Amino acid sequence: AQQFLKPSLAHLHDPFLLRNMDKGVSRLKKAKEHHEKVLVYGDYDVDGVTGTAVLSRFLKKFGVSVKTYIPHRMEEGYGLNYDIIPLAKAEGVTLLITVDCGITSSGEIEELKRQGIDTIVIDHHEPENGQFPDAAIAVIDPKCPGCEYPFRDLAGVGLAAKFVQAVLGEFPEEELDLITLGTIADVVPLLGEKRTIARFGLPFIGSSSKEGLKALLDLARIKDKEMTPYSVGFVLGPRLNAAGRMGSANTSLDLLLCDDLGAAYALAQSLDGYNKERQKLQTLIVEEAMDIIKKDAKILASPVIVVHKEGWHKGVLGIAASKISDKYARPAIVISMVDGLGVGSARSVEGFALHEALAHCSELLEEHGGHKRAAGLRVKNERIIEFSERINIFAEKILKDRDFTPILDIEYELPFAQANWELIHILEDLGPHGEGNPQPLFATRRLMVKSRPQIMGRDTIKFWVTDGRVTLSAVGFGMAGEYEHLKMGQAVDIVYTLGIDDWNKAPQVQLMLKDIRVLTK
Repeated sequence: AQQFLKPSLAHLHDPFLLRNMDKGVSRLKKAKEHHEKVLVYGDYDVDGVTGTAVLSRFLKKFGVSVKTYIPHRMEEGYGLNYDIIPLAKAEGVTLLITVDCGITSSGEIEELKRQGIDTIVIDHHEPENGQFPDAAIAVIDPKCPGCEYPFRDLAGVGLAAKFVQAVLGEFPEEELDLITLGTIADVVPLLGEKRTIARFGLPFIGSSSKEGLKALLDLARIKDKEMTPYSVGFVLGPRLNAAGRMGSANTSLDLLLCDDLGAAYALAQSLDGYNKERQKLQTLIVEEAMDIIKKDAKILASPVIVVHKEGWHKGVLGIAASKISDKYARPAIVISMVDGLGVGSARSVEGFALHEALAHCSELLEEHGGHKRAAGLRVKNERIIEFSERINIFAEKILKDRDFTPILDIEYELPFAQANWELIHILEDLGPHGEGNPQPLFATRRLMVKSRPQIMGRDTIKFWVTDGRVTLSAVGFGMAGEYEHLKMGQAVDIVYTLGIDDWNKAPQVQLMLKDIRVLTK
């Protein structure tokens, strides 16, 4: 409990507890000694891009000749691909280090070895059927069989930082801004070492000396504001991810490695443009997918929603799957069909491990991989229906009706007088909050709506509530649908988290609504 409430970087585990870390460090030191060329091969999401940036920045300081490569999502797809081999050979590369990918790339790594290129795999994904690429010099992945590292859930960038720590003998605190960005944006449980990294790293983002981050913070209008997981997950992360979704993730990598403020602003503006384009496409695909689902009773009755259409943009399928999963409280898989091949992204609910479900259907799939809650796949068009049936048969054995009912896990029924600054300050020690460590939810019953509710923007509702002694403002993002049910003077029960309203005024306590029940008696 003390370590949770008062974490310290000193609590981080010894990186050499990671299986094969010693082999990876020895191979890198050999590469430095012999002046070898090293290629860092990352993934195109924020985790992979930040991990690539952290590792390449370190290698340059370490005196190693380093190049970077991030595959194009649309043209090359996820993970190592064979096309990198002739490119690496032409550049004289003799050591390739993956970041946030590689655990399922046995064939590619074997071919790299035949071509005289050694590989170190730094990845946090689940190995397929417990197998990992044995042709690699070192596989550094806490999820691999035989690895006894005490914390399994580091992000890819966190493992890259561990590798640097093992080489240097100390954790690279100067890269905490990038490490924290990738860790929070990866949307896996923000607990253990990841929470410790986020706790100390969030202030580093706001005060970063990196020109790329400074430009991005300014363009996103959060410069000089307190950094929170929300800042990363919903403001910075989507912009950095947008390049990989809509074009090339190298734009994001270039930004994070940029040391010229003018060039950084140009790159940040490109990311902002990509993000706006992504938002439009996302809205279109979600609307089309929802329309398909509503018209198909079989899909609506299935424990796993599988929806597909020709030509959907592959870069936003994951976001669409997340929106659908949230709406229907069940796993969702969104597949885009192009030239006879379906490319899909999946998002899940608590209690349903996607990587296990996809492994159960592996003979129907061309490729698959991911986590419990998020995964990707490739499937031939003619097998999509059979795949949908197979994964739903698997899900029926695991998911029960109650798993489809959205549940709010309320911590405490809070007397309204205790919704104050003192409690907000006490709760600060429980943060930072994110996946696996959500903000505590409170409920208060029989409050009165004291003001006329207002619609803010497109889908946000705001009003004031009181218990007769204390009056506070309440805001519900995405809850504009409640407007027609609420009137001044009504009695309501509410569920909320405690927040702060500091928009153009002195900070005030604010209730961030999660649910409203209008009382009729």
